[in-house]
Amino acid sequence: MRKTLAETAKLIRSKNAGPFWLTFDVMFDDETVYRRVRDQGVLTVEVVSRLYAVPPDQVLLFTVDNALAIKASIPRPQSSGSALDTDVFGGQQYAPLLDLSVELDGQGEAARH
Repeated sequence: MRKTLAETAKLIRSKNAGPFWLTFDVMFDDETVYRRVRDQGVLTVEVVSRLYAVPPDQVLLFTVDNALAIKASIPRPQSSGSALDTDVFGGQQYAPLLDLSVELDGQGEAARH
């Protein structure tokens, strides 16, 4: 059975990590689901790079097993609060992550949109 990341994660959010970086947190309340998402590579450097049009070498990705979380950080396209910034707190940038596909029944690799 396939579900979206939005349907499987407890929380998906984005926020500033200083004025020049955005960070994304994907958190789970079920260890089995977390490990399935982590092991399928639903959220990888390559996926974040493609979704946010950032070179892969500028994407930082961390899995935090004891917190059941996957975190990614990227440079902001505009610094927070600059004249061209449309999201000063970075809180609206998580939306492209919501529709990533997760396979919950099998061990196969998840489809990537």
